[in-house]
Amino acid sequence: VKVIATKTERNKAMNSALKTEIKKANAAIASNADNKAEQVKVAIKAIDKAQSKGLLHKNNAARKKSALSSKLNKA
Repeated sequence: VKVIATKTERNKAMNSALKTEIKKANAAIASNADNKAEQVKVAIKAIDKAQSKGLLHKNNAARKKSALSSKLNKA
């Protein structure tokens, strides 16, 4: 039970960090910030890392990356 609790805490922290990076990237795109491409790059790296750790399914990760990329290209 302690192992499950530890892994749950780690997963929550990683999920929270991932969501934060995605929100930062979306905010940078929305505000047309100078560093929006860099923010998207950081968010995509975080998505890849979450997928490699088993936090996200590979198709879910691909969908999130695609959405960020298309938003960046339209901006």
